[in-house]
Amino acid sequence: MSVAFAERARKVVCIGRNYVDHIKELSNVRPTAPFFFLKPPSSILLPGNGPILIPKGVNVHFEVELAFILGKEVKDFKVAGRDKAEVEKEYLDAIDGYALAIDLTGRNVQDEIKKKGLPWTTAKGFDTFLPLSTFIPKSKIPNPADVTLWLSVNNQSPPNQKDSTKLMIWPIPEILSAISSVMTLQPGDIVLTGTPKGVGSIKPGDHVSGGIEVDGVAIPEAKIELDVADKGGIYEFKN
Repeated sequence: MSVAFAERARKVVCIGRNYVDHIKELSNVRPTAPFFFLKPPSSILLPGNGPILIPKGVNVHFEVELAFILGKEVKDFKVAGRDKAEVEKEYLDAIDGYALAIDLTGRNVQDEIKKKGLPWTTAKGFDTFLPLSTFIPKSKIPNPADVTLWLSVNNQSPPNQKDSTKLMIWPIPEILSAISSVMTLQPGDIVLTGTPKGVGSIKPGDHVSGGIEVDGVAIPEAKIELDVADKGGIYEFKN
């Protein structure tokens, strides 16, 4: 299932603003409850399938995230009022595995859309705007609430982004509850859990790398190495 997991995804659901310092760096308002948006499966870029493509006129930002893949149908997952150990067992049973994800965003496109009160779909949905690593078995990430994510542009050291999932405002059970109260999550669906601080721009000619560490040890399946190139085509963003 190294990359085949992505072909099973009927939808990709992304949690927004789930790290306090990322909210601050973009001067956003902290939500009072988890909120989410969708990326099309056609935006997935798997290892070996070419570079990240930058559309004309688009300022593209990288956002490294932990993704989890559903192994079971989840509907109306309840957290409040339940035993913590029971909740943890149930949510872990529902997860098939993990991946490192990069939620690419057309930031200037998104900013313009937000001013008009319109959906973010264009800013998030370009082809190649969701690089994913190969499939990570659950055994490699025994506790998804305690792993380190990192991303570096042009081998910058220290990395542009490097933080622990301990800093998530809403952990995975709360994420599952919020999403599944609205829409049924199906086997193969991919859920992104939010990005830590340090987001920034990439441009054609750059190289992006990323990974996941557990107790300071890199997970080989999580490694991402990608070049960045011009997209071409008919789309062009103009203010």
